[in-house]
Amino acid sequence: MKLYQSIGPNPGVVKMFIAEKGLDIPRHQVDLLSGENRKEPYLALNPSGTTPALETREGLILAEITAICEYLEELHPQPALIGETPMQRAETRMWVRRIDLGILEPMASGFRYAEGLGMFKDRIPTIPQAAADLKAIAQKNLAWLDARMAGRTFVVGDRFTLADIMLFVFLGFGASVGQPLHPANANIAAWSERVRARPSAAALA
Repeated sequence: MKLYQSIGPNPGVVKMFIAEKGLDIPRHQVDLLSGENRKEPYLALNPSGTTPALETREGLILAEITAICEYLEELHPQPALIGETPMQRAETRMWVRRIDLGILEPMASGFRYAEGLGMFKDRIPTIPQAAADLKAIAQKNLAWLDARMAGRTFVVGDRFTLADIMLFVFLGFGASVGQPLHPANANIAAWSERVRARPSAAALA
């Protein structure tokens, strides 16, 4: 296998997931700043031009972080980061979906359409006038999640999962691009410190 990675939160999610699994997968660094991901030969590997991408043992190229992580979980079930039972897997996927659509996507698009506009305006369709609203949506949904986190160790109760990895990585990204966690979200702040203490967090350095 080979992981095509770059800077940015999406590759960070897969790197932290791999670290939690204790896997050693060869890496190839894609230069996102120069637009290497939007040119050949990378587009021949991954036509969407996104990072990361995983080349499987069979030579298939998998893109999209959830697909990559699901594949690695199937190959290496322990430690379980999605779930050991149908109910656990369904619950994890529910929270991954909520966090992805409600927080990660508006946060990332808010950055692309504002602070990151210079990089992205010639690469993808951008909507600068939507940036402030998207950032506000992410913050509103973080407040909603904070209330749900009361009394929980992790997003999915006592289980550390892909949902925690995605949220942790993107909160770090948000803090670096002018979208810090609001101090009122005390439950998420405490959760973040618990995740930061995990050895796998060092994979983001």
